[in-house]
Amino acid sequence: MPATDESTLALAAQLRALSDHELSALLTARDVRGSSIKDFFDLADALLDPDSIQNALGRLDRTALITIGALGTSTVPLSAQDAAALVSEWGAEPAAVAQHLAAATEIAIVTHADGHYAVPPSVSRQLEQWPTLGLPGLDELASTPPPAALVPVSQTEVRVTDAGSAEHAFATSTSIAELISELQHESARELARGGVALPDSKRLAASMSVDIERVPELLEIASRAGLVALDSGRWMPTSASASWLSGTSGERWARLAAAWLQRLPRDIREILGHRAHAVWGEQLQNYVDWLFPAGGERMHERVLVYTRDAQLLGITSEHVPSTPGTALITEGPVQAAAAMVALFPAEVTQVYLQHDLSIVSPGPLAPRIDARLRTIADVEGRALASSYRVSTASIYRAMAGGETVSTIRRFLSEISLTGIPQPLEYLLAEAGSRYGLVRVAAVDGGRASVRSTDDAMLRTLLVDHGISALGLTRAGDGLISRFNQDIVFWTLSEARYPVTAENSDGEVIVLKRPTASRSNTSESVDTTASLIERLRLGSSSDPDVTGAAWLTRQLDVAIKGKVTITVTVQLGDGSTANYQLEPASVAGGRLRALDRKADIERTLPLARILSVSPAK
Repeated sequence: MPATDESTLALAAQLRALSDHELSALLTARDVRGSSIKDFFDLADALLDPDSIQNALGRLDRTALITIGALGTSTVPLSAQDAAALVSEWGAEPAAVAQHLAAATEIAIVTHADGHYAVPPSVSRQLEQWPTLGLPGLDELASTPPPAALVPVSQTEVRVTDAGSAEHAFATSTSIAELISELQHESARELARGGVALPDSKRLAASMSVDIERVPELLEIASRAGLVALDSGRWMPTSASASWLSGTSGERWARLAAAWLQRLPRDIREILGHRAHAVWGEQLQNYVDWLFPAGGERMHERVLVYTRDAQLLGITSEHVPSTPGTALITEGPVQAAAAMVALFPAEVTQVYLQHDLSIVSPGPLAPRIDARLRTIADVEGRALASSYRVSTASIYRAMAGGETVSTIRRFLSEISLTGIPQPLEYLLAEAGSRYGLVRVAAVDGGRASVRSTDDAMLRTLLVDHGISALGLTRAGDGLISRFNQDIVFWTLSEARYPVTAENSDGEVIVLKRPTASRSNTSESVDTTASLIERLRLGSSSDPDVTGAAWLTRQLDVAIKGKVTITVTVQLGDGSTANYQLEPASVAGGRLRALDRKADIERTLPLARILSVSPAK
C-alpha cells in the first residue's frame, strides 16, 4: 500500500532540512540505493515503502518499538513530554522516550515538526500487520518479559577461561603477524564478488598455519585494526603495520581488541556491556531475539560476527568473558591489555644460532626481535618456540631493505646465546661480496634499467621464466623493462637475485616496500554521495534557484493525493494569511483550490505562496 501523501509532504520537508552528514547517515541506515530517486519526494516515498519500513523496524529494540507503536495510536502529533505520558500507559519506561523518538526521527520512522512528533500512517499500518507475520503486536511487545537472566561466570571457571583466552589471543596476534609478513612479500587479490581469490587464500592459510576458512576472519580483524587494506583491488599491509609488528605482545593485542571494541555497533555494545560478567552463547542469542523481535537473521549475523571475533581475540573463551575481556568492555583497552599481558607467556630476547644456519627461539620471541629477524631469516616453524633459517636469499632480502653485513652481524651477536657459528660467518661474507651485482635504476618514461658487471647474470635474467612478466630486453650493455623501478626491483628481490636500487648518479638507495595508501571506496559510499548530490541539485534550498520547483512539486503531490494542505500566502499589505485548501490544479502560475471552511474556490498566484504544509 503506498504511503499517504500527508506523510510524504511532511517527511519530504523534514528530509530537505537535513545536513549532508545527516542525510548520509539516514541513507546508510535505511539501505537506500535507488537510482530512480530524483528529489526529496521520491526519497520520502522510498522510505515509506512497506518493505523499507519493515527493514528499519527490525533495527529497533523492544522499548523503541513500544514508543513508536504507542505514539502511532495518537491521532495528533505529540510533544516528547506528552509522548512519554502515553508510553507509560503501556507499561514501558518513559524516561528514554525522548532518546527513542530522536533515534526514530534520524531514520525517518517518525516525523518531527514544531517540537511535535508523529508516526506516519504507513509505519503504524506495518506495525499493525506484525501479528500476521508472526511478530508481536503492541500489547505483546509491552507484556512479554525478558528471558531468564544469563548464567553468571563462576570463580572456579575464571582460571580455565583466562588460560584459554590467552591462548586464543596469542595465536590470533601471531597469525596476523604472519598475515602481514606474507602480504609484504605478495599482496592478495580481492574478487569482484567479494572474498580473497582461492590461490591467495591457500597461500595465506599456509603462512598462518590455519584452516582456509579462517583466512577471511583474520583478514577482517586485521583490516578493522588498520593493519591491512584494499588498494586497487589487492590486500596489502598499511604503513601502520610496521609499528604494530615492532610492538610488544600486549601492544599488538591491545590494538586488535581496541578496534573490535570501537567497531561494536551501539546496540551490540550495550547488550554486551550489560553481560560482561555473564555467559554468552545461546542465552545471549535468546535475549537478543527478545530485545529485537524483528531483528531476524540480520541481528543473528551481527551478534555472530562480533562474538566469533571475541573468541579469536581471547575476549571470551567458550562463550565465557575472560578477565581481559570483561576489562575491555567495562574499562577500556588499556586496562584490558594489562590484564592480558599478565596471562601471556614470558617473552625471550635471545636465541640459539646453530651450525646448520637455523635459529631457534627457546620461547615466545619479543615482537621487536622477531620483526627484525624475519627480515634476515625465513620462518620455518611458528609456535611458542619458533625457528628460522638464514640463507643467501634472505640475506639479500635484508640488504635490499637497508641492512648491511655489519648491521646484520651486530644484531645477530646481540641476540645470540651461542655466538655466530662459522658457517653463518661464511654465508654473510659471501652474500655481502655478491650483493649489488644486479642494479636497477629509473630511466625516462617511468621505465627501469638493469645493469650488472657480470654479463652471465644478465643472460640469466633474460631467460628466467619466473621474471618473464617484467619483459626485460637488451639495451646497450644492460637490460630495460617497461615497468618502473619499484616493480622491477622487488620482483628481482623476491626472485632471490642480489639486486640493489640506485639513483641516476649510481648511488645505492633503499626502496620501501609498497603499502596500501588507501582503502577502496565502497560502492555504497559512492552511491550515497551521488544520491545526495542528485537530491541537492534537484531540490536546492535556495528559493531563487528551485523555490518555485519545490512549491510546484508539493502542490502536485497534494493534488494527486487529494490532500488538504495549509497554504501560507503573502497579502498585498505585506501581512500573511493561512488557508486550509484542497488543491485542484496549477496552471498559468496560479493555484486553484477549494476552501472548505469558507466554502469558496480560491485562485492564488504561486508567487504569493510562501509555504505549503500538511493541514493540522
